[in-house]
Amino acid sequence: MRLAIGLWSLLFYASLLIWILEQSSARKTTIRDKKGTIKDHDPSSHLHHVMMNVDPSVNVFFTPNDLKIGKTIPIYFSEKNHSVSPRLLSKEESDSIPFSLSELPNLLDYFSFPKDSPQAKAMEYTLTQCQLEPIKGETRFCATTLESMLDFASDTFGSGVRFRVLTTTHLKNPTALLQNYTVLGEPKEIVAQRMIGCHTMPYPYAVYYCHSQGSGSGSENKVFEVSLVGEYGERVEAAAVCHMDTSRWDSDHVSFHVLGVEPGSSPVCHFFPSDNLVWVPLPSSI
Repeated sequence: MRLAIGLWSLLFYASLLIWILEQSSARKTTIRDKKGTIKDHDPSSHLHHVMMNVDPSVNVFFTPNDLKIGKTIPIYFSEKNHSVSPRLLSKEESDSIPFSLSELPNLLDYFSFPKDSPQAKAMEYTLTQCQLEPIKGETRFCATTLESMLDFASDTFGSGVRFRVLTTTHLKNPTALLQNYTVLGEPKEIVAQRMIGCHTMPYPYAVYYCHSQGSGSGSENKVFEVSLVGEYGERVEAAAVCHMDTSRWDSDHVSFHVLGVEPGSSPVCHFFPSDNLVWVPLPSSI
């Protein structure tokens, strides 16, 4: 079953641009020093020079100390139009289209993309990431159908375990993508020994890169639901995760530069975009 290309091709260009911006390291806008003070960025390394020239989408990081009523945090929430976003395939469609890096030349021909085009590079990146071996204690999977995503969640949490999905919800589109948000009410921690984060990847149709760290793998995570209000009055019900042990992270991880902390010195938290998903098991008593 061949997918329609016309309008979709334009949407892919738009989603690719958003992805490039969201994957970029940082920008000179607002970052915080080690005391948490918001300030302009002072470049001193190659990464810092990169941070000066790209989208401010790295302003999604914070620390657990920020999860307090009345705390104001600079946050970038990308604007998503879910009515035109790439969709998950049906099982029939997914089975009819190869999803493998070795099939990339055929896939580019299938979708009518030149081999040196931005779409081709994005597809190569996604297929490469989806075929990488997981790190120790991690399980990962790229889902192209709802059925496969549900199967991965069931396999991860265990047979018969019920689960729920969290995401970030905007009551209306933000006036400004980067603005100061204030925490409303006490953030709600979702107690779960294990979670699955599913992130959208640039591809002609919806691909979710889902991964989970097993309990005892040295990577404790805490999941929160946080009510926020922006400086222009927009309300957001945000999903967030705090990585409690960052001692094994690369010292060049952009979150350390944004927050002004070092690996292992502080937990690192981040909000999820509205098109990302967080899966958590439900307590057995529910």
